[in-house]
Amino acid sequence: MSTVQQCVPDAPAFDLPLWMQQPMVCVEQALSRWVGTDAPAGLGEAMRYAVLDGGKRLRPLLVLAARDAVAPADGAVRSKTLDDAALRAACAVELIHAYSLVHDDMPCMDNDVLRRGKPTVHVQFGEARALLAGDALQALAFELLTPDDPAVSAPVQARLCRLLAHAAGSAGMAGGQAIDLASVGLALDEGQLRHMHQLKTGALLQGSVMMGAACGHADVPALAALQAYGTALGLAFQVVDDILDVTADSDTLGKTAGKDAADHKPTYVSLMGLQRAQAYAGQLRQQAHAALHASGLPQQGALAALADMVVDRSC
Repeated sequence: MSTVQQCVPDAPAFDLPLWMQQPMVCVEQALSRWVGTDAPAGLGEAMRYAVLDGGKRLRPLLVLAARDAVAPADGAVRSKTLDDAALRAACAVELIHAYSLVHDDMPCMDNDVLRRGKPTVHVQFGEARALLAGDALQALAFELLTPDDPAVSAPVQARLCRLLAHAAGSAGMAGGQAIDLASVGLALDEGQLRHMHQLKTGALLQGSVMMGAACGHADVPALAALQAYGTALGLAFQVVDDILDVTADSDTLGKTAGKDAADHKPTYVSLMGLQRAQAYAGQLRQQAHAALHASGLPQQGALAALADMVVDRSC
């Protein structure tokens, strides 16, 4: 079994911490190998600072768990090329996430000084280098998805690039951030808030699931179910984020607590109140599990456990 195959292990009797060990090692090693090693003039240092040594790696784990879900479960030989594609996709989506945090933390956006328990990139390296580091991470993500090695087929490369671009662009993360910036001080209704977060946060989480699914073979109903799972999980992540912003401290979160309220941003807690927001997160967890059940995929353990982790997390 190859190293990459070990990154996406079968886990019929499911233990999330045990399952996570191998994927986390593979992702960390790949990121360390690929990020910023030959970038000039201090750019690589800023890129590596933004990506390495921190983060839950939820998005890469979703990619690899979805790949696991659509991989052969009947003893058939797994495709090493699709496992390689999944690892590249896992790293690419983490680079997009990291670049978005670098840019979002800058003074022209959220103006934050703490991320992952350390100074934000623009505080550490200055605004100009932070901007360039984010740009370079975004470009590197698509470079990883299109290797010179023809082992990853052109159709798979193209599908992964399209899924990531859609999740990160104006119809996804960037569009949601634009709505967020335009909504400061406004009273959004639940539908407007849900739409904003489905784009800003949910699109990249859902995209992670669909990128993993693209590294395997699933029928149309299973893909639709995985998409529904990604939608529910993505929204649950943001609801819990809003809850933690008012219930946890900065040391626990690794970022500035209470900042949404201080900046007069609409959140699920400000709209629903704390108890209703907590109940809504539980409902979204149930929706994610129901979607997985509807998929009919035999290897759902990692995806189900990651949904629980998202809702139950404390940071």
